[in-house]
Parts: sequence; C-alpha cells; structure tokens
Amino acid sequence: MIWREPGTPYRAPNIVERKQYRGGGLLVWAGIETNCRTDLYVFTEGSITVFRYLYEILHPLVRPFIAAKGTDAIFMDDNARPHRARLVRSYLESEIIPQMA
Repeated sequence: MIWREPGTPYRAPNIVERKQYRGGGLLVWAGIETNCRTDLYVFTEGSITVFRYLYEILHPLVRPFIAAKGTDAIFMDDNARPHRARLVRSYLESEIIPQMA
C-alpha cells in the first residue's frame, strides 16, 4: 500500500510504503482503580460473548477485585453488548457487586 499525508504533493519524499496484514487482532481487558489495577487479560481467540465475559472476566477477576476493595468499590463497564446482557446483570446483582448507573 502506498500512502501519503493528505494535502502533500504526490512526490517521492512524501510517499511511504506500508504493508497491510489482514486478520489478526488482539482483545484485552483490564480493571483499573485509583491506586491499583488488575492483571491484563488477553483473550485467546474469537469474539467476546456473554458467557466468555462472565466466566473469563467477571467471576475470576472482577469478583475478587471488588471484594478486596470493600464497600467503596463501584464496578463500571463501557456498555458493550456482553456487558448489558441479563445474565451478566443477574450475576452482578447476585454477587452484590455495586454498579455505576
């Protein structure tokens, strides 16, 4: 692929050759808080489903992290589709994990 900055003349010094690779992405998750953070979690492959979010993130990572923080903790997510599922909301309520509205 040949690329140049918009608005620059089409001359050799302004042209950069780039290689594009298809596929290959990386999905990661991490929890952050004022004075600490969780480990970075790298999803191995596939998309993030409700079940993956629940069993790979919420149960093993969020639940103990929030429990360690005590009553001052509030869980916040970014409203992605798996985060809004009824199963996830039910889990958070059953584990008494306070959520930001």
